[in-house]
Amino acid sequence: MEVMDYYSEKPFKDLPQSLVGDMLTHYRGLTQELINYFNKIQKERENIRSLLKNNYYIRRDSSVIGSRVYPTACGVDGANIIERLHTIDIVSIASVAVEGLTPPTEKRWWPEPHHLCEIRRVDHNPTTNLAVRAIMSAMELELATKAPHDVVFIDGSLGTPLIYFNQAFSKLDELPGDLSKMLSEDIEEALTNYEEVLLSTKSDKIYVGIPKYTSRNEITTRIGLEYEDRALLLFALNDGEILGPIDFVSGNDYWHFVANITQNISKDKQKITESIIGAINRLKVIYYKPYSHMPTMRIEVPSAVAENANR
Repeated sequence: MEVMDYYSEKPFKDLPQSLVGDMLTHYRGLTQELINYFNKIQKERENIRSLLKNNYYIRRDSSVIGSRVYPTACGVDGANIIERLHTIDIVSIASVAVEGLTPPTEKRWWPEPHHLCEIRRVDHNPTTNLAVRAIMSAMELELATKAPHDVVFIDGSLGTPLIYFNQAFSKLDELPGDLSKMLSEDIEEALTNYEEVLLSTKSDKIYVGIPKYTSRNEITTRIGLEYEDRALLLFALNDGEILGPIDFVSGNDYWHFVANITQNISKDKQKITESIIGAINRLKVIYYKPYSHMPTMRIEVPSAVAENANR
């Protein structure tokens, strides 16, 4: 216990002093770069707001809030870990749904468990990470579609599952046997769930993608600025302002399914791939800054939601 306390109080004791000093010097330079970056955006704020208003629909959140209806909600997230041992790998994959606050009058009941998980032993394989991400994504979609709530928040972009599925199935013959079999058996159900999320046709259920990180720059590219969208809008939007909806992507060439996916689904389900691609290309993006102490959020929603004022 004394040894642990000693090292927790002096975590850098065994590092060369010159290394610590050199790292701190680099961080001082980085700090100044960030300050200059933020100051530049702040100085250009009014000009940026003018460009945004000329190109996009900006409004107050109060303008889209009608009668005070409080929907029930839940959030779905997943995680995976690959523990690389000397002779084997241990793979852990899990997805969990967390329910939000519900009104006292709420009668719906969601039987537990609100999670899915798999733990497997697999041989060493460089493609294992592709498989576990795809399986994790399939688990998240399954929980999302089973959730009996008005709004289901999905961690990440709504386009990410397709990317993960494609990456895994492009290496299907190289994946560890257990994981390859699991993906092949589950892909049809996963695509069915994915289609439901992307179409969001049920009037009493809305699916929302909330990416923590995104490199997309739909807005800044259009108005000719070199900033990242969320960084720009963190400074440019006032509290309680909404920008959008705007198009998620332009053109139909970016999204596709690899052949190994279509080969692993039945013929009567083949059209589901076309439906998913079409739905992705119709997705909409909304940026929202609720309060001054919160970052601007990127909110991805199906077109059926974005085009309906009530939803």
